[in-house]
Amino acid sequence: MKVKTILVSQPEPKVENSPYFDLQEKQRVKIDFRPFIHVEGVSAKEIRLQKVDLSSYTAIILTSRNAVDHFFRVADEMRFKVPDAMKYFCQSEAVAFYLQKYVVYRKRKIYVGKRNFSDLTPLIKKYKDEKFLLPTTDKLKPLVPETLNNLGVDWKQATFYKTVISDLSDLANVYYDVLVFFSPSGIDSLFHNFPDFQQKDTRIAVFGNTTIKAVENKGLRVDIAAPTPETPSMTMALEKYIQTVNKK
Repeated sequence: MKVKTILVSQPEPKVENSPYFDLQEKQRVKIDFRPFIHVEGVSAKEIRLQKVDLSSYTAIILTSRNAVDHFFRVADEMRFKVPDAMKYFCQSEAVAFYLQKYVVYRKRKIYVGKRNFSDLTPLIKKYKDEKFLLPTTDKLKPLVPETLNNLGVDWKQATFYKTVISDLSDLANVYYDVLVFFSPSGIDSLFHNFPDFQQKDTRIAVFGNTTIKAVENKGLRVDIAAPTPETPSMTMALEKYIQTVNKK
């Protein structure tokens, strides 16, 4: 069956040169965006109940842009002036670049990993005498605390924001040829909103092994998977599939 409509379970890209827009134009398909999950901040009061005193830490570990936003939001709510001497350990360049929204880059001590959390290990190890705070979501991958525990550093994890299922009830009678997922939480949202969902002719595209597993655990069929050596991005995987099925 040909692909004419795609629903991506993420917010619409804010950049004009997104590969999704190129894909839409090139393959003449309609692509809609709708977050199946969203992030809600935890209040300063809840942070205090986790026994977090921001003044006790000399370094912050930031794994995402959400972590950056919510750390500074909580600091503001607590009227805590983040000291200039604070060290920031960012999982990727994208996170470090985003940090500039809140701090003057050249005046801060910022340490950047390449992409994965494990890339930060040598940097954290080098500063193992710091007191680290990890502001994070309630859905943290086990690898992160395991890595920090293995390093033997003084660190604390605190939930600064939560991943919440979005209300998708308005999509009850809307059909798409392809649904695109990037996390197990997206699959949870699908079944929370539509407990009787049946795949039938709907194609499911997934990114990452954990998402593939979540789809299969629900008895669904994975039709399009990324990343692969041939299609390292979701848009490339979608384009390859569309080119094949739309030729018929």
